[in-house]
Amino acid sequence: MSTVSATPAALDLIAEIVADHGPVLFHQSGGCCDGSSPMCYPQGDFRVGERDVKLGEIGGAPFYISASQAEAWGHTDLIIDVVPGRGGMFSLDNGREKRFLTRSEICSV
Repeated sequence: MSTVSATPAALDLIAEIVADHGPVLFHQSGGCCDGSSPMCYPQGDFRVGERDVKLGEIGGAPFYISASQAEAWGHTDLIIDVVPGRGGMFSLDNGREKRFLTRSEICSV
């Protein structure tokens, strides 16, 4: 089973978002509208599904992924980083000119 960690830049952005919005959680998007970005939501605004798996916590925020994605990514650890750009449409990193990005040990550059 994979685990999740965060870069110092990601931890800084999480702290900034928590200061503005209170406690948050992450869910690894599975595609569709927002690609495969890690999405950041206020803890009370996202309903975790029964098939979602908690990989761990980053910056005190729980990090979930669908069971099917957890199986597909089970061979590597996920690293949450920050890059320039706009966040996902409904993610709290949107509008900050930087966004969360999932990297792995396999493609960490």
